[in-house]
Amino acid sequence: MDLNAGFWDDRYQSNDIGWDLGTISPPLQAYFDQLTNLDLKILIPGGGNSYEAEYLYNKGFKNIFVVDLSKTALDNLKARVPDFPSSNLILDNFFDLNMMFDLIIEQTFFCAIDPSLRNAYAKKASEILNSKGSVSGLLFDAVLNTTHPPFGGSKTEYLGYFKPYFDIKIMDEAYNSIKPRAGRELFFIIQKKG
Repeated sequence: MDLNAGFWDDRYQSNDIGWDLGTISPPLQAYFDQLTNLDLKILIPGGGNSYEAEYLYNKGFKNIFVVDLSKTALDNLKARVPDFPSSNLILDNFFDLNMMFDLIIEQTFFCAIDPSLRNAYAKKASEILNSKGSVSGLLFDAVLNTTHPPFGGSKTEYLGYFKPYFDIKIMDEAYNSIKPRAGRELFFIIQKKG
């Protein structure tokens, strides 16, 4: 399966986006509510409709960047939040980014990429994070699909990808997942080594 820009844009145009909650997920909202540094430079890769970016922007964070292969998804965010800076909506591949960030938010992107790219994701995330930068968010802790996204996984598997590049601060079952995902999500914070 070629998970290219056309594939993802078709999904958004046809509203075939079963992973999309239509709002920010409770674990990420609770995490964002604890952030106090409004100057953080934040990336949301594969952000899709990016309710997370909307929530952060409305809380006063202005250095939020969303990268996605789907123009439709980025246009959806811009339609909901007209003041969101167009220059911070990046129609590109996460793996091609050449910017630096303080925080990367993970929400359904890692489980959407081909599993063969997971080690490359960990490496790329470490490369585009500033010193002491972090990746935070949610990962599925369940066996899901093997032929199409979302692709599942396990804590043990994820640690194998991240430990070479990151110190694991937390990677535990999310206590406040939405009901259909309860017991199947890991909330994690990992910090760039060095």
